[in-house]
Amino acid sequence: MENKLQATIDIGSHSCILLIAAFEVAPAESSEAPVAPRKILVPKLQKVEVCRLGEDIYEHGKITPERIQELVNIMTKFRMDLHALGADLKAVAMTEAMRKATNPDEVIEAVEKAVWVKPRVITGEEEGKLTYRSVKEWHGEGNVTIDIGGGSTELSNGETTFSIPVGALKMFKAMGPIPGPEYKKFIKETFKDLSFKGMTKKPVYLIGGTGTALAMVFLNSQTFDYKAIEGLEMSLADLEAVTTRITNLSKELRAMLPGLGNGRHEVIICGLFWLRSLLEKLRVETFKISTAGLRFGLLYPPEKEPEPKPKKRPAFLKKTDATSETAIPEQVGDDK
Repeated sequence: MENKLQATIDIGSHSCILLIAAFEVAPAESSEAPVAPRKILVPKLQKVEVCRLGEDIYEHGKITPERIQELVNIMTKFRMDLHALGADLKAVAMTEAMRKATNPDEVIEAVEKAVWVKPRVITGEEEGKLTYRSVKEWHGEGNVTIDIGGGSTELSNGETTFSIPVGALKMFKAMGPIPGPEYKKFIKETFKDLSFKGMTKKPVYLIGGTGTALAMVFLNSQTFDYKAIEGLEMSLADLEAVTTRITNLSKELRAMLPGLGNGRHEVIICGLFWLRSLLEKLRVETFKISTAGLRFGLLYPPEKEPEPKPKKRPAFLKKTDATSETAIPEQVGDDK
């Protein structure tokens, strides 16, 4: 019998997240026609540990031995949680920091020894698709997801998905805790070759640590409560108010705000500046926050890829009669 508790680990540029969840029957939707029960993932335990692998990438281009040991210590804690609850670890995914690292094999080997499952470095596009899938299972289709991580940002509308090599930690290392006049040039250069076609003026869901921290400050919630955060709607004015509030505080007071512990207070303002720029590009006045993400998407079974639309045949190849013979142009010239 398959274990009901399933787990994944998401190893990002700023933090590592352990998810232990179970598939449960989703609440019935109002419909006259009988519908087969649909199962969705319900989180039972989520743990976040700061690893800041992205710092090593920015400074050294690889993950240093000291940072690898810190990562192993985090993974060992996660393994103890898994064993305590009897959960099956189904997948371990590594994202932007490991996509950029010059020594991925060394890190993969160390993590595998700690959790007994070999991690996989996934592409930015795959990360975005899995994140969108996790939101779709809870909130349906027709949305755009923004996943702001430490080293990259993924956007998806279900049909188009792309990754931008910009994240809160990466911006912090380049600009400091509060972006200055250089930010305007940075944004202009970043958006220069990007197209948001098909993504504008649609409902937006924000995913990732920046979104969770933003929600906790906005709600003044000292503890993470995914039920209170999930689907929380905010306006651009709300975002501006929270950004101003955090920016006006000293570094020490900022760290005391809800959701801004463990180094998040250093990178949060960069993340909020970046979010504002993305929302302006998407031409929306409001957005919602979701606690879903890559770690959930890894547990859902793969979806069937849509069949490609048949291409139209050129006119000169169309059938000419009932014998289905291809029309061949008559040759012109002397018979030899």
